Amino acid sequence: MDQSFLLMLSNLLHLHNHLDPTTTSLLSDTSTATTTATTSPTSPTSLLSSTSAAPLLFFTIASVLSYVASSRPSSSSSTSAAAAAAAPNPATTSSTSDYSVSAFRALSTEHIWAMEAPLRDAQWRSLYGLSYPVFTTVVDKLKPYIALSNLSLPSDYAVAMVLSRLSHGFSAKTLSSRYSLEPYLISKITNMVTRLLATKLYPEFIKIPVSRRRLHETTQAFEELTSLPNMCGAIDGSPVKIRNNSASSYRCRYGFQSVLLQVVADHKKIFWDVCVKAPGGTDDATHLRDSLLYNRLTSGDIVWDKVINVRNHHVRPYIVGDWCYPLLSFLLTPFSPSGSGTSGQNLFDAALMKGRSVVVEAIGLLKGRWRILQDLNVGMNHAPQTIVACCVLHNLCQIAREPEPDLWKEPEESGPPPRVLESEKSAYFFSDNLRQTLADDLHQRLSSR
Repeated sequence: MDQSFLLMLSNLLHLHNHLDPTTTSLLSDTSTATTTATTSPTSPTSLLSSTSAAPLLFFTIASVLSYVASSRPSSSSSTSAAAAAAAPNPATTSSTSDYSVSAFRALSTEHIWAMEAPLRDAQWRSLYGLSYPVFTTVVDKLKPYIALSNLSLPSDYAVAMVLSRLSHGFSAKTLSSRYSLEPYLISKITNMVTRLLATKLYPEFIKIPVSRRRLHETTQAFEELTSLPNMCGAIDGSPVKIRNNSASSYRCRYGFQSVLLQVVADHKKIFWDVCVKAPGGTDDATHLRDSLLYNRLTSGDIVWDKVINVRNHHVRPYIVGDWCYPLLSFLLTPFSPSGSGTSGQNLFDAALMKGRSVVVEAIGLLKGRWRILQDLNVGMNHAPQTIVACCVLHNLCQIAREPEPDLWKEPEESGPPPRVLESEKSAYFFSDNLRQTLADDLHQRLSSR
């Protein structure tokens, strides 16, 4: 019997003897305890027939305590039961309830305000790829458009679901088991949100730097980085791996099926132009010539007013790229990929490639932060908008100065220089002369230091 119960029973016996001394003590010796029930004054009959109320009170309390003691589990068994109840069941640790609307609502409206801002944002980034303030910005901008779709799910919940897919690279099948939704519905919501990001938010967050203030800030930052004047961006292409397309035109130079992404980035690694129009087997020069950016720059639709004079040459803002791009009036490339030029030309090439490094890092951040781009698991019809949507989200994170993830490492560039088109010959000779002027000027300035 439990020791605590025995102690309580002993105390009650002493209390009984104190209240009703006319009865024989229940703690009497053994000989008294063996007296027959008919003659013993302490038998149940005598207790019930006593003139004092104390025996009856004692008997009632003792009976209740005896019942409680007999029905109560032992401390060791209760501890084991409690531990078993508290231990998580492996089969339910990642149950769908963790990803339900109510669980998300509790996280976003209750739990989040109980955490410090750094911890809160770190948790949000681990789930959705960006901090809570940036997440709310995305939701606020998309909410009016999502409302028009008559989606049965809350807008912020739908956006969170899509961001988790983009940031972790989850397939629709994986998310369907988590959220208890059919894979086709996951795909439908993903397509809706990425389409809105790629169309409604693109004009706001991906802009060519044409304003005087932004253009001055960009060219000044590039000059501090490279010592080359009036540089306003760097261009590069990157294959985005895709699935379920065996056409040879989609096989990139690295051997996998892909679509080609072309971006131009500024000194902050923010994209100011994005194009996804070609299969992975297309070379960078052809992709550029098919892009809207090329048409706008060659037609004079984009006018950069910032013109400087270098050795009696008018130098307008320009972008830089590697030797896989054509040499144009608005696009300067290295003299030689092998460093076989003059000392001034090699110095220019090193400075130019230093400027180009910002777009390489920007693409590395893009694929490091939005891991779905490492192995795109959406249909071909929705691949371009998904890539562009990730570029929009990348810019939002860069503008908000989100912590930068580990860079995705691209394979080394390779390939021959592109041929010069007949329509580009005049621009080529002008740009070659301009490039030499900048190289001579750079060599003289650095040599005189």
